[in-house]
Amino acid sequence: MIQFIQAQNIGLAYLEERFGLQQVEAEDFFPEWFGTLPEIADLEKQYLDRVKANFLRLVKRPPILENAVKMVVLSPLLDLAGFYDEPFLIGTEESIEIALEDEDEIIRGRIDVLVIQEQLWLLIIESKRASFSLLEAIPQALAYMLANPHPAKPMFGLVTNGEDFQFIKLIKQDKPEYALSDKLTLSRRENELYKVLSILKKLSQILS
Repeated sequence: MIQFIQAQNIGLAYLEERFGLQQVEAEDFFPEWFGTLPEIADLEKQYLDRVKANFLRLVKRPPILENAVKMVVLSPLLDLAGFYDEPFLIGTEESIEIALEDEDEIIRGRIDVLVIQEQLWLLIIESKRASFSLLEAIPQALAYMLANPHPAKPMFGLVTNGEDFQFIKLIKQDKPEYALSDKLTLSRRENELYKVLSILKKLSQILS
């Protein structure tokens, strides 16, 4: 009998056991998030300052749900990073299923935001409500990344709750391996949306 499992209920231990997923700590595995990054223009910084202010104002009147995070924070970032332009396409609420070989289990879920180029999956974004921990969102994003039907190239992910941001890189060739960036957060005085945008711009350059 086939058992259906929701991706949002999956933990890292499950992915490690079922898929052989391994975390890599070596810096040279995921240099894209901290290497030489594109500069952010002054006008972009001003816009991101407004994005941060808008989000912090919303936080004063909880709950802040996923759709608000997408509209107020995520959409401006994707626009500034160029992911709304050619050659990229944006998909939302894309359904996925992963069938495990030799086991009667199928993982189901819906990807919040999927950046595509000519049918190739490039970037998966998982957006959560403001009170949600990224530690809980990372396994769900990794499950979606493992479902990528084009495993030859590295896959990138981003998880955010509006306040915190963390990037993921997955390589699925001989064995699935992933690495995480440091967590960037709006709770610091410095506006770390600048760094988030720089990384997204770097990824758009690499992926295009």
